Amino acid sequence: MPQFTDRRMDATPRPTLSNFIDCPGVYPAGRLDRDSEGLMLLTNNGRLQSWISDPKHKLTKTYWVQVEGMPDEDALSVLRKGVELKDGLTRPAKARIMDEPAGLWARTPPIRERKAIPTTWVQVQITEGKNRQVRRMTAAVGCPTLRLIRYAIGSWTLDGLAQGKWDDLEPPRVPSPPRPSQKPPRRPKTPRKPRRQDGTVNTTAKGDRKPRRK
Repeated sequence: MPQFTDRRMDATPRPTLSNFIDCPGVYPAGRLDRDSEGLMLLTNNGRLQSWISDPKHKLTKTYWVQVEGMPDEDALSVLRKGVELKDGLTRPAKARIMDEPAGLWARTPPIRERKAIPTTWVQVQITEGKNRQVRRMTAAVGCPTLRLIRYAIGSWTLDGLAQGKWDDLEPPRVPSPPRPSQKPPRRPKTPRKPRRQDGTVNTTAKGDRKPRRK
């Protein structure tokens, strides 16, 4: 479970992040559904969490995806251009066929494979985070996802990190938010015409009516 607590109370408890990470006060930056595996970033810095997870910053997420079937160039082209999903068109992605990752750990439970249908590994890179997006993208091109591993978030990767382990990283410098645009200066008020002590208006402009006395 990519959470510190299992909210399901009516069944056998499932392993959570607290089974592997003894570091209080941190929380995930970004989502990872419970059927997926791979890299998660944890932080106690709200500004950093927002910067990592907010799609407007277009931080690239790299996934290793084992799909059912063998996607052809047309299917890969659709992934690259954008896939029309129920919640809108995805941003253009990068997609390519890859070899099975070296030293890959066994999955628990194992994926369901059918002898008559081959499987293929595809590397997919996206810059947004719709719910179960990669799974829906591959299903849309006729190649359902069997196994999904997030390999990288930005420049952070799984390299050198064993399964179920964590490492303390140096946080990056988060860009400062843009300052709000300044309001245009107010137009100066037209000065009021001075009045004499006797109540008449001091003016010599043409067209002015004659001053009145109180």
